Amino acid sequence: MPSVAVKLYSVFFKFLLKQRLQSWIQDPINESSNPYGVTTRPEESVSAPNPCFTDGVATKDIHIDPFTALCIRIFLPESSLSPPEQSHPKSHLRSSLLDPNSINRRRNSYAPSDTGTPRNDSRRSSLDGLNSRSDNNVYRGYSPQPQKCRKLPIMLQFHGGGWVSGSNESVANDFFCRRIAKLCDVIVVAVGYRLAPENKYPAAFDDGLKVLNWLGKQANLAECCKSMGSGARGVGAEFTKAEVQRHIVDAFGASMVEPWLAAHGDPSRCVLLGVSCGANIADYVACKAIEAGKRLDPIKVVAQVLMYPFFIGSIPTKSETRLANSYFYDMPMCLLAWKLFLPVEKFSLDHPAGNPLILDRSLKRMPPTLTIVAEHDWMRDRAIAYSEALRNVNVDAPVLEYKDAVHEFATLDMLLKTPQAQACAEDIAIWVKKYISFRGNELSY
Repeated sequence: MPSVAVKLYSVFFKFLLKQRLQSWIQDPINESSNPYGVTTRPEESVSAPNPCFTDGVATKDIHIDPFTALCIRIFLPESSLSPPEQSHPKSHLRSSLLDPNSINRRRNSYAPSDTGTPRNDSRRSSLDGLNSRSDNNVYRGYSPQPQKCRKLPIMLQFHGGGWVSGSNESVANDFFCRRIAKLCDVIVVAVGYRLAPENKYPAAFDDGLKVLNWLGKQANLAECCKSMGSGARGVGAEFTKAEVQRHIVDAFGASMVEPWLAAHGDPSRCVLLGVSCGANIADYVACKAIEAGKRLDPIKVVAQVLMYPFFIGSIPTKSETRLANSYFYDMPMCLLAWKLFLPVEKFSLDHPAGNPLILDRSLKRMPPTLTIVAEHDWMRDRAIAYSEALRNVNVDAPVLEYKDAVHEFATLDMLLKTPQAQACAEDIAIWVKKYISFRGNELSY
């Protein structure tokens, strides 16, 4: 059973959230009065972006839509500064994932020694073209020689919060994304989608798809700039007309391209990760990515992770009946959240946003899907049923159930540093690496 501290915090958490939900129900917000939307609440504790690798991950915020509040936070692990890797034996990959000392040794190999001499001159020299850090150690990320950069997979992350709360820049989400970026060795792009009730369905789903399309445009812009070439010449040298045109095109492209993604991102290895209601968004985005097909090139969604998805339906499952008053997010409170998220005329427990099994669509083309569920979570049975439906059409869709766990046990602020939350993140990393590792470098399972 959950600890006494978890039970007490759950009571306090539900009391505050229920009051907030009921106030919005009684005094509805006019959506048309705020089309721009909000992505975080005033009471939410947020973490400022930090472009320095102080803890092994640098972050930056980008507002990507001038017409809405849609924004992203990029988490770039320091491992991206290493030169491109050659093929490594599987045993080396396993030890590098599980042994923190080896990670620290790799990180220190690029740090200057006390005498100012690099610890590893051969590796350091291969990074000279990165123009990576300023005097205050802020990572700029511009790369005149992108072929010397290590390319990492990109993971789109959608936070939880029952559609009405949570944030991609919250302290809890920032901590979780940093952990995932380091363990999975990926660039995490945390999506700050618009919240309800200011922006109801389908705003959050549209924002998720919009970020995926933005990643595709970024990849194409970066490839265009790279193909144009820099055309650099020595001081005092004359430039031909073609070289001047290349300079103009390159400068224009560099002003539009996100440098961290251009230098270090590999869009052909894209993973979706959703937490609670964010898992609903991730599954929707995965479905739309399949429908888009080659139109989304070079973006390739190779896998998705659904962490205790916020699925619901009109026919109650055993867990919905037995655990209706479970910890943190009980069923009556979640019904209020769904009423705030769905337009009144479209409200239904079998709405496609909440019940993926009610959709008339083929599941056999869905990407490999890892589902995380908790023992004391009323949503668990419907998530397991969706995973079974995927397996029935030969999609790799394992389920990891954690004993004595509650909803959001691996992402909630007070539970983030528990051994169970750490183990869950490690389990996700092990599974995801099956699909983001290059052929020949996969871990064995």
